[in-house]
Amino acid sequence: MTITRRILLCVAFVSASSAASLCLAADAAAQGTIKIGEINSYKAQPAFLEPYRQGWQLALDEINAAGGVLGKPLEVIARDDNGNPGDSVRVAEELVKREQVRLLFGGFLSNTGLALADYAKQRQIFFLAAEPLTDKIIWQNGNKYTYRLRPSTTMLVTALVKEAVKLKKRRWAIVYPNYEYGQSAVASFKTLMKQAQPDIEFVAEQATPLGKIDAGAVTQALADAKPDAIFNALFATDLARFVREGNTRGLFEGREVVSLLSGEPEYLEPLRNEAPSNWIVTGYPWYALTLPQHQKFVDAYRKKYHDTPRNGSLVGYSALMSVAAGIKKAGTTDATKLAAAFAGLKVDTPIGPIVYRAQDHQSTLGVFVGRTGIKDGYGIMTSFSYVDGAALQLPDSEVKKLRAAD
Repeated sequence: MTITRRILLCVAFVSASSAASLCLAADAAAQGTIKIGEINSYKAQPAFLEPYRQGWQLALDEINAAGGVLGKPLEVIARDDNGNPGDSVRVAEELVKREQVRLLFGGFLSNTGLALADYAKQRQIFFLAAEPLTDKIIWQNGNKYTYRLRPSTTMLVTALVKEAVKLKKRRWAIVYPNYEYGQSAVASFKTLMKQAQPDIEFVAEQATPLGKIDAGAVTQALADAKPDAIFNALFATDLARFVREGNTRGLFEGREVVSLLSGEPEYLEPLRNEAPSNWIVTGYPWYALTLPQHQKFVDAYRKKYHDTPRNGSLVGYSALMSVAAGIKKAGTTDATKLAAAFAGLKVDTPIGPIVYRAQDHQSTLGVFVGRTGIKDGYGIMTSFSYVDGAALQLPDSEVKKLRAAD
């Protein structure tokens, strides 16, 4: 039966509202698409995840325009998990059972990422964690079927600590979102700073509810402690409120601030000329990168969306490109064979080639570290350098101690 005849039969026997979905399904089945499930907290974290979605959609267009993978087009079926681990597992089950996806990718928050990693282990389905930063996803809770793209919390903190130690500041205050990512970031920062600077003193610590910071109270508590420097792990709306309140109260005047993620355009741009000045941050200075492959990515992104890329755009694009490379190498979407193919998998990204390590399933995607500044009314990164992810990872002997048996 031809596709055209199948569509006509659909229209003849079902209501108009049902026809579209049934016919699209018939068309997809006829083409033999490779179905991939994508799960993320789009409603809860739109600043990062809308550019992220555009990133993987751009990759999808490019992959399918080039003939797909294994002679078949990719089809991504995305679901929102509301930033809730329980919902993450529920929609994963829906994607696997109802939509019959062959593998999963995505995740943003550390707690939802851990839930999806556990689901992948229990259901024996491949999962590429694109964004969740928690160390546990590759160490204590690591499993055979889960790999991770973005640098881990410890990798990001390690890159910042190298700069923080140079400041030679003794009294530090800390502020962070009180859930897995923030807790891990602070634990890593304290440990690494103590190792490098034994006389360091932590004089204040503010753990805030995710998305619900009382910026005034937090800022005052930090100011009262009279720290020499501040370590910050806040992001998104919490970061914006903290920066604005800190600016108003003069918290940052004469103090060094070392801050995770704060150089990412999705968090700097909304602050405009209120963006922090001279903070040491990790981020994504897309506007200053001259690599040919990165310029090609930026040009394609601008052409498709009439907008500039954010860090989420880079992550989304690189995640689906990694999935496609893994399937091609494995020659199948079988979870066990795909997991084996990802061990040592090399992938070209807009900022250079990366490798997914067999030891801990972590990619070698690196970290941009620099200072913040303001140009043309917007926050930017200045004086930045790129740190290869391979240089930030633990040696194999340490990984073996931390990583659970697959």
